[in-house]
Amino acid sequence: MATKPPTGDPVQDAPQVAPPQHAAAGLPAIGHTLKIAQEQMGLARTARTLLKVNQKDGFDCPGCAWPEGEKRHTAEFCENGAKAVAEEATLRRVTPAFFAEHPLADLATRSGYWLGQQGRITEPVYLPEGADRYEPISWERAFAVIAEELRALSSPDEAVFYTSGRTSNEAAFLFQLFAREFGTNNLPDCSNMCHESSGSALNETIGIGKGSVSLEDLHQAELIIVAGQNPGTNHPRMLSALEKAKHAGAKIISVNPLPEAGTERFKNPQSPLGMLKGTALTDLFLQIRIGGDQALFRLLNKLVIDAGDATDDAFIREHTHGYEEFAAAAKEADWAETLTATGLTRPEIEAALAMILASRRTIVCWAMGLTQHKHAVATIREVVNLLLLRGDIGRPGAGVCPVRGHSNVQGDRTMGIFERPAPAFLDALDREFGITSPRAHGFDVVRAIQALRDGEAKVFFAMGGNFVGATPDTDVTEAAMRRASLTVHVSTKLNRSHAVTGRRALILPTLGRTDKDVQASGKQFVTVEDSMGMVHASRGNLAPASPHLLSEPAIVARMARAVLGKASATPWEEFEGDYATIRDRIARVVPGFEDFNARVARPGGFQLPHAPRDERRFPTKTGKANFTAAPVEYPRVPAGRLLLQTLRSHDQYNTTIYGLDDRYRGITGGRRVVMVHPEDAAGLGLADGSYTDLVSEWTDGVERRAPGFRVVHYPTARGCAAAYYPETNVLVPLDSTADTSNTPASKSVVVRFEQA
Repeated sequence: MATKPPTGDPVQDAPQVAPPQHAAAGLPAIGHTLKIAQEQMGLARTARTLLKVNQKDGFDCPGCAWPEGEKRHTAEFCENGAKAVAEEATLRRVTPAFFAEHPLADLATRSGYWLGQQGRITEPVYLPEGADRYEPISWERAFAVIAEELRALSSPDEAVFYTSGRTSNEAAFLFQLFAREFGTNNLPDCSNMCHESSGSALNETIGIGKGSVSLEDLHQAELIIVAGQNPGTNHPRMLSALEKAKHAGAKIISVNPLPEAGTERFKNPQSPLGMLKGTALTDLFLQIRIGGDQALFRLLNKLVIDAGDATDDAFIREHTHGYEEFAAAAKEADWAETLTATGLTRPEIEAALAMILASRRTIVCWAMGLTQHKHAVATIREVVNLLLLRGDIGRPGAGVCPVRGHSNVQGDRTMGIFERPAPAFLDALDREFGITSPRAHGFDVVRAIQALRDGEAKVFFAMGGNFVGATPDTDVTEAAMRRASLTVHVSTKLNRSHAVTGRRALILPTLGRTDKDVQASGKQFVTVEDSMGMVHASRGNLAPASPHLLSEPAIVARMARAVLGKASATPWEEFEGDYATIRDRIARVVPGFEDFNARVARPGGFQLPHAPRDERRFPTKTGKANFTAAPVEYPRVPAGRLLLQTLRSHDQYNTTIYGLDDRYRGITGGRRVVMVHPEDAAGLGLADGSYTDLVSEWTDGVERRAPGFRVVHYPTARGCAAAYYPETNVLVPLDSTADTSNTPASKSVVVRFEQA
């Protein structure tokens, strides 16, 4: 039997700490998976649901975007994927009676964990201006409220339409079409906060903002560098690919400020031997200081050039541009400065160089540890420089692998969810629908918050996600949201964003990935794109949590009809009734989706074209892959301060908190902890188990404080600290962003410690 949700928030003021673990998955992962699933779904529903996750005739996991191979396991999911499915397929329900019992002021005091544990929202609810709690509202009236607010705006650019990565291709395409027909490119998305830096760097250097490798490439690589990423918690199914590569003879270098159990040893729950013994993954661990990655890769590039015959000269001549300028900059790389920036030793860097030189096929994987710094884009360009030197783009077993963190975040961008769309995309959209899309760039996430803060934007509409919980500078963001005239959230479950509202607010409950979707033409499926450019179908198999739910495409279509009225010639009702008609239009607008319906009907779907990978053709401004030569940067931290990175616990996915433990790091029963190296802690007078406030320091002089964190002595890199988000988002200044991409610099926060 499933269990009831907690009635009160659990006490988190005394987290327990044990030594960190040195292996991921195994029997504990199986046990924890079954426990969470049983609590949320019950045993029978657990079996019926989990056996459909990531299967060719099932539904795509609503967790991460890691791809599936051609051959699927019976249990094709990881522990955190199972948690995501369990929370969506839960038997717990949030009904109108819940909102009657819990006024907004009460919801605002609750933790994200408590809110998420209450279950699926069953009916649309409305917070009228001046009211103290949400109340039921009909769908027709809800769309009328939205239309009333949007039509009252002085300009379409006073509206913001945000997208979470869970949104399907079909819903995302309709959402951006509606926004542009309405008249704005204000289409920020969660990519703005994570891999925008990757897209910015890759578009400039190789001509496409996506990774260039497939699962088969990982299996064939001779060297895999995993930089700024913790796959054991954030992308656990990636461990299977790393294990397969290791068994084929690959070497793995892990570059990270913290040792992580998942990259030390993987106990594969798919095999008895794997669970008992496991596979050691990392051959060389480079415990780098936060933000030192650009300096590391720049020095490695200098050493590769200096090695004499280690560069692929034919590839460089035929396929690249800018080598001479880059090589001149690389030769200036300095050992002393690099050792200061990275905290590494010369023998460690020389060992990494030896492994690079010995490899004929190298892949570099990365995630937020590289993308959320001021110099993030320059860092990723430096990674690309290394691969270009060795000719490691456009051949099997080699390439770039930015590991996306949300199920369809890459697909949403492909569908046009972008505040700076390519003119060619808008031209195709206009031809297909007979509209005139705006050409002025819109707001990304940071600019959207600033616009709401400054009164430039008045309506905020979120297609999924937890905007308030995911964004930086919590106090500023929440104040900005409260200035809006209307906030709307399309959601499956409660989160912090529902408690931080504009003058009026709506919560529109929607179908999840696990739910059956039946429309006028019959049962529907949606599609998603994984982190490696594979597009495939997703079909839910459970009865919806309530008969009052609408699908995301239906919500967009009905909103469009209410807002645009008869002036729109777009067949919104047809799109709602049959998603195949949406895919027909996508096929005529988005390159690579030709004959979409027929191709996606094949089991496993199809792979999108990728010119650098497929043809060694680089659609950049120069027509070639571009070497770049940005000045080397790394954070400088004043004496008595540390550099804080925000990160996830093992019991969370993005801002969704499944529990209060971080099993691999040895932390249980609470989330307000800060991990500090014992020697740094001693120098700052921070005893293990003591409590401290974290105060960030930024150029604006504003005090940003996160109070009451338990100090945990932990083997972090010297000069560095780590703590969980969203609790520490309050410390990240809104204006502290990456150059070019404008991604919040959540991995580079200078903090001081203040004890009572």
